[in-house]
Amino acid sequence: MSGELRVEAGTLLAAFPEMLDPNFMHSVVLICQHSDQGAYGVVTNRRTNFTVQELLPEHPLLKDSTFPVFLGGPVDHTTLQFLHVAPEAIPGGLSIDGKLWLGGELDALGEFITQHPRTAASKLRLFLGYSGWGAGQLDEELRAGSWLPAPPAHGAIFGEPGEDTWRRVVRSIGQAGSGLEQLPPDVSWN
Repeated sequence: MSGELRVEAGTLLAAFPEMLDPNFMHSVVLICQHSDQGAYGVVTNRRTNFTVQELLPEHPLLKDSTFPVFLGGPVDHTTLQFLHVAPEAIPGGLSIDGKLWLGGELDALGEFITQHPRTAASKLRLFLGYSGWGAGQLDEELRAGSWLPAPPAHGAIFGEPGEDTWRRVVRSIGQAGSGLEQLPPDVSWN
């Protein structure tokens, strides 16, 4: 495997404009882990119609919360996980890159959402499912040009969902991404 294709945890991957897979078309994926055994990440720019109260109706703090839930990817939609930048308020998470944490104590999550309703959305994202690749699979997709690696950006992880986030991440790549954010997924759509 070529070392320069290995993306580190915390890297964003923007789907190449020609990616037609509906799970990833115009998506931004935050890589949480990438090793010889495979890779794991979450799509950051796709919101679901669910709120946390629908998914955790028995939790004493979250049962009334309308905090949004995002679609982390096509794998295991029975799994709810969260990403945050508030380790002092939500202990117990795993550091992805020293700036982002995955998971933590559920009761602390509930307290954070209820005590900081205005700022929680800019520091916390909940996901149903995840994006996963087997051994060598992401490496091959990177070699094939399916993904455009980009530096981490707070707005791409915790900002407004949608295609505009994908466009901003593609533009952030610089010369390598120049003009790609304007291409349709299939050039015959022009």
